[in-house]
Order: sequence, then C-alpha cells, then structure tokens
Amino acid sequence: MKYTRLTKEQLEELHPEFITFLATQSIDKKEWDEIKANKPEVAMQEVDVFSDLIWDKALTNVKFIDHFSKNYIFLFKCHSEYLESIIVNTTKDEVDFFTAEGIQWLSENLFSNEVTIQSGKKKVSNNRNEEIFKIIENGGIISKGELYSKLIALINIA
Repeated sequence: MKYTRLTKEQLEELHPEFITFLATQSIDKKEWDEIKANKPEVAMQEVDVFSDLIWDKALTNVKFIDHFSKNYIFLFKCHSEYLESIIVNTTKDEVDFFTAEGIQWLSENLFSNEVTIQSGKKKVSNNRNEEIFKIIENGGIISKGELYSKLIALINIA
C-alpha cells in the first residue's frame, strides 16, 4: 500500500465508487459477500487497492497545503515537478499560530524582527503524490491557497 487504508466512514461515503471498482474486478455483491466472509485478507487487499486509487486521484488534484505548528507556518504550492514553500516563523515563544490570537498577532507583526519569512523551491523526487501525502500525514491540510497567495503578494510588495 502506498498510502493509508480509507476509514469505514470514508468507504461508506465512496460506496458507489467502490461498487464500480469491484465491478471492474468482475466481483458482484454475492461474490463480495463471500470474499468478506471467507477470505477477509483478500477483501482487505481489495480495499487497500481501492484506497490507493482514491488517494492517488485526490492527491493529483492538490494544489496547496497549509501546515501550522505553534511557532511555524509552512505553506506549500504543489506543482507537478516541484513544491514551492513559504515558511513563517516567530521567535516570540508566547505566540501560538494554532490560535486566532496568534494569527492576529502575525498580521500585526508580519514585518517585525520577531517574524522570519523564507521561501523556497524543492524538486519532487520520484513520486509527487507520495511526497504530498507525507506532508498531509504530518499535519498538513489541503487548502485553496488563500494564505499562500496573500503572503506572496505581501512579500512581493514589501
């Protein structure tokens, strides 16, 4: 498995797609029920293959990822062959970017000496989607890129 198995809730949401997936494997409902009952390891293998297909499709469409920690914000713009990043860091220990107050503080102090902003670009290794998945696994959240775009505009103006 390249990614992680979809949860029961996710599989329920994707039930029509899973039925279609099984049909492409020439597995009907009766046969699927038999597999689940008599060969649970084969059933889990089918779920794993389906999970990887779903993750691959979803990750291919990811354009932006935001990752927040207490004193850091990592913003990624995902291209096919590289990732662009903006890293915002504060040296002020009491600031917490997980809170609304921390984000408010950042907006008021973005260009102070207590905030560092770095940008970079990293070539994607063999598998773009696997790299994006690792970021998500470590707490990254797929976004529409609003914060990334705002910071790029501010950095270019300043």
